[in-house]
Amino acid sequence: MALKIIEHGTPDFQKMVKLREDILRKPLGLGFTTNELEQEKSNILIGAFEDEDILGCCMLVEENPEIVRLRQMAVLNDLQGKGIGRAIMHFAENIARDRGYSILSMHARKNAIGFYEKMGYKVTGDEFTEVTIPHYVMEKKL
Repeated sequence: MALKIIEHGTPDFQKMVKLREDILRKPLGLGFTTNELEQEKSNILIGAFEDEDILGCCMLVEENPEIVRLRQMAVLNDLQGKGIGRAIMHFAENIARDRGYSILSMHARKNAIGFYEKMGYKVTGDEFTEVTIPHYVMEKKL
């Protein structure tokens, strides 16, 4: 498995968008707008690949010079629980640290909290609804 930063607009970016749609959006009856995808140009886009196939992905979005937010974490359903998400998270944390961020935060889906807690993240606020489902803000000092 290879972990890498994906360039916006490339074929790998299109694979990332499809994965995110299939795993995160379609089950909720949602999709992406062209405007949403265009706004991702300034984000750090991360993918896990086996040859040409994307296995998982996430992105990092700067909140401020100290905090970067993890978004759109997704791993193919049949590969979840096999260490791909953990590897993506370590890669993302290292990139964030290398770029000078001291905190990684996220809006974690309620059903994913256990995964993030095992990675050292802490819930920092009350439950809220985003994209129609319950989420929590979680953070980790890098």
